[in-house]
This record gives sequence, structure tokens and C-alpha cells, in this order.
Amino acid sequence: MATTSGMFSDLKEIKKQLLSVTWLCRERGLTHSVKWASELAFSLESIPLNELPSTAALTEEDAQDLDAYTLAKSYFDLKEYDRAAYFLRGCKSQKAYFLYMYSRYLSGEKKKDDETVDSLGPLEKGQVKNEALRELRVELSKKHKARELDGFGLYLYGVVLRKLDLAKEALDVFVEATHVLPLHWGTWLELCNLITDKEMLKFLSLPDSWIKEFFLAHIYTELQLIEEALQKYQSLIDAGFSKSTYIISQIAVAYHNIRDIDKALSIFNELRKQDPYRIENMDTFSNLLYVRGLKPELSYLAHNLCDIDKYRVETCCVIGNYYSLRSQHEKAALYFQRALKLNPRYLGAWTLMGHEYMEMKNTSAAIQAYRHAIEVNKRDYRAWYGLGQTYEILKMPFYCLYYYRRAHQLRPNDSRMLVALGECYEKLNQLVEAKKCYWRAYAVGDVEKMALVKLAKLHEQLNESEQAAQCYIKYIQDIYSCGEIVEHQEVSTAFRYLAQYYFKCKLWDEASACAQKCFNFNDTREEGKALLRQILQCRNQNESPSADLPATAAFFLPQSLSANNTPTRRVSPLNLSSVTP
Repeated sequence: MATTSGMFSDLKEIKKQLLSVTWLCRERGLTHSVKWASELAFSLESIPLNELPSTAALTEEDAQDLDAYTLAKSYFDLKEYDRAAYFLRGCKSQKAYFLYMYSRYLSGEKKKDDETVDSLGPLEKGQVKNEALRELRVELSKKHKARELDGFGLYLYGVVLRKLDLAKEALDVFVEATHVLPLHWGTWLELCNLITDKEMLKFLSLPDSWIKEFFLAHIYTELQLIEEALQKYQSLIDAGFSKSTYIISQIAVAYHNIRDIDKALSIFNELRKQDPYRIENMDTFSNLLYVRGLKPELSYLAHNLCDIDKYRVETCCVIGNYYSLRSQHEKAALYFQRALKLNPRYLGAWTLMGHEYMEMKNTSAAIQAYRHAIEVNKRDYRAWYGLGQTYEILKMPFYCLYYYRRAHQLRPNDSRMLVALGECYEKLNQLVEAKKCYWRAYAVGDVEKMALVKLAKLHEQLNESEQAAQCYIKYIQDIYSCGEIVEHQEVSTAFRYLAQYYFKCKLWDEASACAQKCFNFNDTREEGKALLRQILQCRNQNESPSADLPATAAFFLPQSLSANNTPTRRVSPLNLSSVTP
């Protein structure tokens, strides 16, 4: 197998290959592949005129079909697909045949999209279909068996099979297409849609071409294997693609996926300087600005994109996010709907529209939106998580459990999915499973700092006071070690519980210190004062700590909670002198 450095040793040759495939894709109307190859070629050093690759020589069949092809291509470029297909009937050359079949496919897709847009209501899966698919499959299948399809023909055959939900057959055809024509990026992207996990990837027999490295980086990002993806992208930058805006944008998306918001924002800002009129990925940038609550920056981005192209899907999503941040949810939903009228298969808009319907308490519409998102991409964890939330509102915990599990499978190290799963198990009275989820959420890095509190409350419920106290101690240490401003009542809940716990253990000094901390919170102030009076009384009666009751210094996490090989950890007594809210 070729090494990465070996694959990229001759960048001049790679540039020539990119220019050649750009020409081939342009002739066939594959605009996205043209854009991808052109952007990549632009990031490499230019080559002298005498070394530029020549365009493919015309065959006898190409010459015969040239007039019909030239006319049809002009109609195709104007999106008059039926008209283009009509003039290409009977053409024999590979290029004209592909354009003929591709025109028929796109005509069917356009009609399907128009029908979807007209309703945009509660559509069941598969209710609106591309009527041309079955005929195309029959014709392409015959050509395939006769081995008459080139790399582009195989790509189209694979797309048709995937659209007909024949995933296994589609996968085999796409793999075959990568061997016949490795440099067509569209084929690799279609492969990404069919690969569900890393194991599946290992069993694919793919060509050892330099483009495979770009594919692996992309699929790792899609599968949420972000560390591997970032390593691949870094190796591509080191190999000579440091100026590629495609790679920079993919790295920003990868950081967005692992919620490293500051890093992602910084890369997106750099990308905007290099490519100020770029609209692609700007909806992801707006998601980051939304999470950070940066209204002025989001407003500027929305106005800027409107000036560039107000009828792009990404522009509508950015404006939708802006209105959502201003809590104008009806207006936000309107812009996400507008985005879907422009492209009903745009994943981000379906998910964001689901979120807006949730805000408006319209659960049935939210469910439909999330289901559409999953139909577009089954790997969208946000849609699975959103469905879990909607069914939680509807008090249907078994449904919740199913959807949260799916979200967790896609994001195994996301604490939010684990906390949601734990809450679900708690409602279903599966408390052992709930404990495991909360502990795992804490172990992977609890984003919302709620897992330990929920775990402590669960222990309280089960009268496991030692474990509850230990969780509250660790929670307080975590909160203050982060230097966070304590806004919610959970810190006061923790101090109140610990004060009562130490009081029962007759550890007066610790109980007194925790009771005093309760004074800092409105909801526990009176209880803190009452407990201090009781402590004073008990001290006056000279009651000493009971030998039977365990001291906090001897706390251990129970073995059952140390799931997934997480080491049991000893928690030292709480040093209250360092805790100053």
C-alpha cells in the first residue's frame, strides 16, 4: 500500500489529473465535482502552458453525436432536462449517452422536488417518488451486464440504485466506479452516504489513489471519528494542500462536530478572509455564532449573505438562526421552510425547522421535520436527539429510549445523549441503567455539568447516602475548579444535602461549614440558619461523631458504577475554604 507522502510526491501530476477530470465532469454537467476539483487545483502551484494536459481526443462516435450533444448540453445547462434528453435519443457515444440518462434522472428529481415543495406537510417516506428511476435502472442494468458503462455511467447507475433503496447493490457499483474512474469526487461522496461504520469501511476494496485520502478524511468526519479526520486533514495540508479552502472548511466543520466552538469560530473567520463571497458551510458557521449568542456577528453574517445571494439555502438557514436567536420562532421557521422550497433534501434546514417547532410547542410538526432529516441522512444525531426530546414532551418514554439510543450510537462520547438516556431509564424505573448512563456522562466530560447531580439525586432516592454525598462533593469541586459563575440551584441543593448528611454523621464542623454556604443562596438560606441552630444545640450537648457512620474521607464509587473500565476513584473531603461563590 502506498504511503501518504509517496502518494503526494508529485503535486504537478496531481494538478494535471485535477484539470483533466474538471474538463470531463464539466462536459457531463457534474457541477459539484467540477467545483471540488477546481478548488483543489487552485490551491496548487500553476503549471506552464507546454505542460498543461490536453483535452480528450474525440472518437468517431463523439464526432457523430457532436451536434446533438452540443445542442442538448445548452438545454441541460438551462435546466431544460426533458428537452436535452429528447435531442440525445439514439446517441451512441459514452459522453452523450451519460448526458441522456443523467438528464432523465434530473428531470425526475426536479418533478419530485416540485411535488414535495407544493405540500411540505406531513409526507410519509416514499410518498413522493422519482418516477424515472425504475426505467433508468432497467436500461443501465443491461449496459452494466454487457460491461458497456464507463466510470460516469457506473456512478449514475449507483445513484439510481441508492435512490431505490438498493444499498448493497449500489455500494458494489460505486466501489467498481472508483476503480474505473478514481478521480471523480462525486462517486466517493455517494460511497460516504452508504457507509455506516468504520468496520464496514475496512471491508471495502478501494483503489490506492491519492484521492482516497480525501475520502477517508471526509468519511471519518461523517462517522464522528473526528481525531482521525483531523489527522488526515493535517497530513493533506503537510503534503501541499495548505491553501485549499475545501480542507480549511472541513477542519472547521470537524471542530464544530466536537463542540470545540472557539477553534471552529477562529477557523471560519480565517476562511471568510480567504474566500469572502463563500456561502457554502456558512450555515454551520451561523450555528456556532448562535450557540455563543453572538447577535451582532450573526446579524452581520445574515446581511452579508443576503447581499451575495438571498436565494441560497445556506442564506435562508443563517437568517433563520438569526431570528431564532432573537426568539422570533415563527419567522425563523418561515426561513427554514423557504430553504426547503429551494432544496427539499437539505439536511440542516429540516433539523433546524424541527428545533423551531419544538420552541413553538408544535410537537407533531417537529416530529415530521426530524423524520425528514433522518430520511435525508440517517447519521444526523441531532435529528434522532430531537425526536427523543419530542417524545419526552409527549410522555412516551419507550419511544424516547429508542431515539436517544440511536443518537448515542452516533455520538458515543457526547454527555448530552448519555444524560438524556439516563433520564429515560429513570422514568422507566431502570435505575441501574440510569446510574451507568450518568456515570458514563461524567466520565466522558459532562458538557452541562448535570450528570453528577442527577446521579446524586438517584442515590438519594435509593437511600444510598454515602454515594449521594460523594457525588455532590465531586460536583461542587468540579463547578468551582472550572471557575464558573454559579447560576442554578443545583449548587445550593448540593450544599444543603451535604450539610444534612454531615449533621446525621455528627461531623459538626463540616455540617456547619456547608450550612454557612447555604446562606449564599435564596432557596436554602433559611434551612441553613435552622441547621446551624441545631448544630449549636447538639454541640452544647457534647454529642460526638458516631463510630458506626463512615467519614467522607473513606468514600469510594461503587463497583457497579465503574462501567466501561472507568477506574473507581477516591474522593477527598470537601475543602470549603477554597469555595467562594
